[in-house]
Amino acid sequence: MTSPLESVDVASVQRSAQADALVVAAWTDHHAEVYAFLVRTTRDPEVAGDLLQEAYLRLTTEIRARRAPDNTRAWLYRVGANLAVSRGRRLSAAFRGIVKIRGTSAPPTTTFTPEASYLQREGRANLLATMADLGPDARAALLLSAEGFTGAEIAAAIGRSEAATRTLLCRTRVRVRSRLESAEAVR
Repeated sequence: MTSPLESVDVASVQRSAQADALVVAAWTDHHAEVYAFLVRTTRDPEVAGDLLQEAYLRLTTEIRARRAPDNTRAWLYRVGANLAVSRGRRLSAAFRGIVKIRGTSAPPTTTFTPEASYLQREGRANLLATMADLGPDARAALLLSAEGFTGAEIAAAIGRSEAATRTLLCRTRVRVRSRLESAEAVR
């Protein structure tokens, strides 16, 4: 009679342990900054935590399937950005469905606050609306740039050439700046 341990493939257990060690190393090295990026992208720490968990779950799957990314950090940012975009699309579709059912597009009103608080919220709303109007690659590139990533790292994360990424960033910055300045002039 053979024991269950005798039927275990030692090589696959070692590969699994190595894969887990790679994921733990990636977690140690990158989870805080990827989480911060996702918080800024989604504006919700709980959602960012869920997206971070999903990104690392996908990393684990890729490494165990022997498809480890060359640049784990950029790969995590790209997967996180894609997950955030997908979530945004699902929420947008759900909101449109709710609007159809309710027959109104006005969000529920909140309590009134002092003028300074109102102006701050208005400025933030303008920035968020501007960011929401950007394409997924432009938004991701701008946020990665704000994090201090190099042009090459941003290009790898969004899947573009460095020259195309520089052009995208330049145009995105001009667009955001002009829209925020026009919103400020209206006030």
